Amino acid sequence: MRKYLAQRLLIAVPTLLGVTLLIFTAMRVLPGDPLAAISGEGGGSYVLSQEQLQAARVSLGLDRPYAVQYLDWLKDILRGDLGKSFWRGEPIRELIFRRGPITGQIAVMAMILSWLIGLPVGLAGALWRNSRTDYVFRFVVVLFMAIPSFWVGLMIVLSLVLAFTWRPPLTIVYLWDDPIRNLQMTAGPALALGIALAAMMARITRSSVLEVLGEDYVRTARAKGLRERIVVWRHALVNAMLPILTVSGTAFGALLGGSVAVERAFGVPGLGLALVFAIAERDWMLIQNLVLLYGVIFVLINLAVDISYGWFDPRIRYQ
Repeated sequence: MRKYLAQRLLIAVPTLLGVTLLIFTAMRVLPGDPLAAISGEGGGSYVLSQEQLQAARVSLGLDRPYAVQYLDWLKDILRGDLGKSFWRGEPIRELIFRRGPITGQIAVMAMILSWLIGLPVGLAGALWRNSRTDYVFRFVVVLFMAIPSFWVGLMIVLSLVLAFTWRPPLTIVYLWDDPIRNLQMTAGPALALGIALAAMMARITRSSVLEVLGEDYVRTARAKGLRERIVVWRHALVNAMLPILTVSGTAFGALLGGSVAVERAFGVPGLGLALVFAIAERDWMLIQNLVLLYGVIFVLINLAVDISYGWFDPRIRYQ
C-alpha cells in the first residue's frame, strides 16, 4: 500500500506543476490586462502617458521576463502569498478563506444529494432491469442530464420568489454562525447542482451494477443460497464502486467549476461569483490564483480517489 501511495504522490507533484504552467501561460497569452482596461491603450476611461503606463507595469512586475514572473509566482505560492486583487486591494488569501467555505459547502451538499438520490435509483434500475420502473427512472435520468444546472437554478429562484416571496441572504452567513440563514443561501445552489449530478450517478450505478451482476462470483453467491440482499450489498455493489468513485471524484471537482454559473444565478457570494466579477474586470491576479485553486483541488480529489481504489479493491495495492 505504501508503494501505491508513493506512486500516486509522485504523479500528483508534476501534475500540479503542469497546472501552474498552463494557467500562467494562458493568462499571458490571452489579450487584455487591467491596465489596458482602464487606460487609453485599451479604450478605457483614463488616458495614461507611456511613462505612467510603464511605471505601473514595473510596479506589477509585468515588465520582467515570463520565466522570472513564473518563478516569482511559484515562490509566492509556496510562501502562501497570493497577492492582492487589482481593483479592491483585498488580499486574495483572505478572499479565499472568506468565500471558500460557502462554495465548498455547496459542493459537498450537492455531492451528498447526488449519492442519496442517484445510488438508490441506479441500483433499483439494475435490479428491476427492463421493468416499467426501470423505464421511468431512465427517462427521468436522461431528462435531468440534459437540463443545464444554471437553468434549474433559475427555475428554482423564480419559483421561490413568485410562490413564497423568498429572498436569499446577500451577505456571507456561515453554517456554524446561523444554520437556518446559511441553508437559505446554499440549499438552492446545492439542489440545482445535485439534481444533474444525481442523474449521472444513477446512470453510472445502473451500468456498473448490471455488469457486476453478470459475473461468475455473483452467480456462485446465489448458488450457495445467500439472500438476495446480501448478494447485492456485499458482492455486487461493493465491486461496482470503482466506476462510481471515479465519476464522483471527477464530478466533485467539476462542481467547483460548475458553481460559477449557479452562484451567479442565485447571487451567492462564493468563489464562483468572485471569479465571474474578476473576469469581467480583468483582475488577472485574482483570476490566476482562483483558477489555480480549482486546479489544485481537482488534482487532490483525483489523488484521493486513486487512494480509495486500494480500499475497495485490494488487488490495486500490489500493482
